[in-house]
Amino acid sequence: MMMGKMAELVRKNINADFPKPFAFLTGYVAIIVGAGMTFLVQSSSVFTSTITPLVGMGLISLDRMYPLTLGANIGTTATGILAALASGSDKFQSALQIALCHLLFNICGILVWYPVPIMRRTPIKLAKHLGNTTAKYRWFAIFYLLMMFFMLPGAVFGLTLAGPMYLAGFGISFLVIITLIIVINILQSKCPTVLPKLLQNWNFLPVWMRSLQPIDNLITKLLSVFKRCCPCRPAINEQRPYAPVERVDTATLTNEQRPYTPVEQVDTAAVTSLNGTMV
Repeated sequence: MMMGKMAELVRKNINADFPKPFAFLTGYVAIIVGAGMTFLVQSSSVFTSTITPLVGMGLISLDRMYPLTLGANIGTTATGILAALASGSDKFQSALQIALCHLLFNICGILVWYPVPIMRRTPIKLAKHLGNTTAKYRWFAIFYLLMMFFMLPGAVFGLTLAGPMYLAGFGISFLVIITLIIVINILQSKCPTVLPKLLQNWNFLPVWMRSLQPIDNLITKLLSVFKRCCPCRPAINEQRPYAPVERVDTATLTNEQRPYTPVEQVDTAAVTSLNGTMV
């Protein structure tokens, strides 16, 4: 369905920008479209999971997917607002406040990450980098989900239980280290001569600290050992019924039983001309 003329039509219309004086409004209109579509389906997950395969097929560009996703984050707050409006009179004020907090939180996130061009390109570059890393190391997607949705929130929750001083010390140290790494990476790619010779690349670090290849080799070995030691593989092979192939004597077959071999269509005009040449 999404091939041929239909694919070309989707690619041209969705990825197209407005004419030159109003080209900057294209992304904001895409945000409104994403919010409206999400409001209709009442789920940002349904909307984003629908257009994600289109991005993978190359029908929608990543630059156009970004504002549509931001709009989906706004549209999904409509469900909370509708639920708050349907609540009882005793809890109406609190429910509406929470729903509006959700809406304003997403709007503030869009104001931080979209209007400024430099901030707008940052999530797109990160998404491309994560996509390339996942394409090279397939296990990285599971590791990323576990890290961002379980390990990191669990660590923050544990530090909050330990006390605000522990949380502040860990958070400030973590942010300082991440900021230094980002600044050094930018200087290494833009103007490495400004840095000392030791910091012009990361070769002074152990391999496992600057590359995922050692972890990938370890995971590959563990999976190969698991496949060899898995007790279910021989059992599955033993359960498969063995169907011996009978040998057929083609000499005893009748014309109806013989396998049909299609005859190629012959160009009669070419044969006639060839016979005339030979005569």
